[in-house]
Amino acid sequence: MIENWQALMTEMDQGVRDLRDVNPEVMKAFSSLAKSAHGGTALDHKTKELIALAIGVATRCQPCIAYHARDAARAGATRAEIAETLGMAIYMGAGPSAMYAAEALEAFDKCQE
Repeated sequence: MIENWQALMTEMDQGVRDLRDVNPEVMKAFSSLAKSAHGGTALDHKTKELIALAIGVATRCQPCIAYHARDAARAGATRAEIAETLGMAIYMGAGPSAMYAAEALEAFDKCQE
């Protein structure tokens, strides 16, 4: 378990700054993508942060979890909303794994023919 989520974000902030220094055009494009994803009006900011948190969990990205948990809290998410979001992340992390496992078995079987 992470003992200090704030320290993780501080370290990642520096890492992202370093990455921006060595690859400014890519990071500028990534920043633009982030701004675009947060734009629009169909979903509110809190909902977008809950989605990002779920994806961070499903993809096992600890810094993503840290940033989006913080931002969901700042957007007013409740503990109950976080719990339901995490339930969906668990479901989607397991469901796709089962689907890919079925494909892996099929690939193995085809290679045996």
